[in-house]
Amino acid sequence: MEVILDKKDAGDWIYRGEGAANLVLGYSGSTPSFTGKVMRLQKAPVNGSKSMNSPTALTVHERLLWKDTEDIVATSNKELACQLFVKHIMSPLLGSTYVDSGMRVSASKEFLESVEKNIISQRPASRVDAAKVDTECDSVLLMSDHSLFPRGFFFACLFWLLTLKRSPFAFYISSKSYEVISTHLHKNSEKQGEKPGISSILLRIIGTLYLIKCTHEVEPCISVEIKPKCGFLPSSKFIDEGNAIKRSITRFQMHQALKLHQGEVSEYSDYNPLDMFSGSKDRIHKAIRDLFSTPQNNFRVFLNGSQIFGGLGGGADSTNFVTRGKFEDALKCVIQGGDGLRTMSFLQLVAETVHNSGVLDQLLEVQKLDNLDIDGAIHAYYDIVSEPCMVCRAFGKEKLSQKYLSLHSISLDESLKIVKDFLIAATAKDCSLMISFRPRKDGNTGSPYNNLYLESSNQFFDYKVNFIDLDLKQLKKMEEYYELDKKIVTYYNRMVETEERQKKNTSTMALRTAN
Repeated sequence: MEVILDKKDAGDWIYRGEGAANLVLGYSGSTPSFTGKVMRLQKAPVNGSKSMNSPTALTVHERLLWKDTEDIVATSNKELACQLFVKHIMSPLLGSTYVDSGMRVSASKEFLESVEKNIISQRPASRVDAAKVDTECDSVLLMSDHSLFPRGFFFACLFWLLTLKRSPFAFYISSKSYEVISTHLHKNSEKQGEKPGISSILLRIIGTLYLIKCTHEVEPCISVEIKPKCGFLPSSKFIDEGNAIKRSITRFQMHQALKLHQGEVSEYSDYNPLDMFSGSKDRIHKAIRDLFSTPQNNFRVFLNGSQIFGGLGGGADSTNFVTRGKFEDALKCVIQGGDGLRTMSFLQLVAETVHNSGVLDQLLEVQKLDNLDIDGAIHAYYDIVSEPCMVCRAFGKEKLSQKYLSLHSISLDESLKIVKDFLIAATAKDCSLMISFRPRKDGNTGSPYNNLYLESSNQFFDYKVNFIDLDLKQLKKMEEYYELDKKIVTYYNRMVETEERQKKNTSTMALRTAN
């Protein structure tokens, strides 16, 4: 019997946030197999056009692109292909310790429609106007809630026991599981006239775990979700002369100008990804402070799984005095210290963990798979899809350089590798980093997690790190990436020109006043 999420289950899932392609829900119900899980739902445009991630086969060219990964190519379901991409591509590259590919669970259309109605009032207006829950999907992705430490060891053991023979009832374990299983085991023993054996042993194990579960004091958990963005400056020889600014200014910083123009953000962020990826503790600390000052949609904090800082799905304005005060108060149960000091200690904790874990080093290596930049990769894309190169056509014969023509003379396999690496790198540039902390009790040396001593609060913390939002990028997005890149550079150059013009006018006015 396959588990299918139905309309009656919708009320147990609450809005947690969203990105461009997916919604994230947290579980608030009592079914143990869902406890500590989050759900990712596909989104679809509100204009009624085809779903952003519709459950259809990969395109012919995408199958060609991922031909070396048989599982991805073999599936006829786009959603499953995305999950397999995380499992087979991103997990080996970033490290399986840090990546959770999740599992797919069937969901009825009624469930998805009910969820859509339940959460619509909690979503940012701009997100609601752009996209809705894709009710044509037939499954959803369940993942561990990485804003929490696992607390369901008891239930996990029950799940394991019930699934030894792939029992279909595993998803229906309830708070009465201990009583049900113990009765079942006793009856089986009585029927078979067994002496205390495996059934009794299992029963005792379950009983012990149940007592542990009931008496264990759970430490508070605080987590931070960071979008580090692209951590290097491109140096590709294929970068067009008109885009040379890309070699000296990060993509994130340039994109701020376009977002300001489009009203996506209200204030320019001082965050520089090069600080975050620098390997310098001081520069990483600066990067964390800058993200805290202007979080937008790049910095969120959760306390025991509930968000206490940052924007839900549409970003957040700069952090004002009131917001800082509320955040400072919320830290009381986690960070020791007087008023005004806890926030500083928390930001220091995050920075030192990023530095000590070294987890961004591996992410940077994956990002650097894009070694030609979109200005180069776009030419390989057109050869893969067997279409005339629109970029070369736009350049015209006079401006068309031999270096671009050389990209059109390489083999198909070389073109496939260029684009494949570019798309993998695009996933790495777009992903989020989730770091969770919990205070370590005095004398607790048996924790399986890494730990860090925070001198400012005189506390030890367990911590764990995970990469999330490792979405498979669609091949057809290549043209969009190229056009967006041009727009980002254009608006940044305009902003710089405007600022220089204003400075010049100000200087001229000052001279006239002086004279």
